[in-house]
Amino acid sequence: MSITPPPGWYRDPSAPHQERWWDGTAWTEHRRAPEGFGPVAAPVPGPPSAVRGGGRARAVALAVTGAVLVAAVVTGAVLLREDPGGGERTAPPASPPTAAASSPPPPSSPSPSPSEDPSVVVDELNGITLPLPDGWVRPEYVAQDDVVMTTDGTYDCPVDPGVCRRGLVISRTVTDTAETSPKVLAEADIADAAELAYGRDTIGRRPFGGIESHRVVAFGQVAVASRAGYYVRWRVTTAEGPGGYVQSLVFPSTVGTEAPVLVRFVFDAGEDGPPLADMDRITKGIRPIGDADTGGGVGSGIGRTP
Repeated sequence: MSITPPPGWYRDPSAPHQERWWDGTAWTEHRRAPEGFGPVAAPVPGPPSAVRGGGRARAVALAVTGAVLVAAVVTGAVLLREDPGGGERTAPPASPPTAAASSPPPPSSPSPSPSEDPSVVVDELNGITLPLPDGWVRPEYVAQDDVVMTTDGTYDCPVDPGVCRRGLVISRTVTDTAETSPKVLAEADIADAAELAYGRDTIGRRPFGGIESHRVVAFGQVAVASRAGYYVRWRVTTAEGPGGYVQSLVFPSTVGTEAPVLVRFVFDAGEDGPPLADMDRITKGIRPIGDADTGGGVGSGIGRTP
């Protein structure tokens, strides 16, 4: 016994874009374009009916019936599926692709660039990085030019109104003179550095009432970023407040024409001021950008003669 679709127009299994007449036992040569815009529905098998003819005819009928059913299933389930919204979409694959047995490990994170390293500050112009000790931060809301770091927090200045900081570090290129000797430049700068820090500032205020005296506490050659530099350090006494320490450090730049680089240090004295050791620590830790360790620092050997 076999199940044979009734006579009618069905999608042609050899040309799915058109319909072909099924006479109940075999395909005829009659074809037509599908009616409407949607796909032609797959035939629904009718009730069982006897197959005419002998054994051979029965076998042929069974073969044709199987082909019709397979074609209908393939056409309806694989080629097109009617969308409830009235459109057409391609039927999804029977099963998702098999995932790879194992995925490659994620790439390792690159080392942070100097500008991303929280332990240093970068002076791009002069091609150096400076270590950022505990208690120091990158400058915020600082009116003075070329400041690369300050101590964290402020306090009310003792005399003229305003806020003061316990410590700051300035880095700049020396451009207002043809002199290139680090010793000459450092000795010439230290008085200006002291006056701006503890005497009269850039807008004419005297936050500490002015400088009463100073004394030299250290000076000498120093290797900075493998360059031969020179520093001078003063202890400054002010009319009000604890006074402080000022240092002028000069060394040839590691980039370009090797113009002199001036680094000024201003540290308040007293218990609230930053540790004086930070002055040496920062000096010793100055590096060319991209150089992990070039040596240098207060009292260290000369790395290169200018």
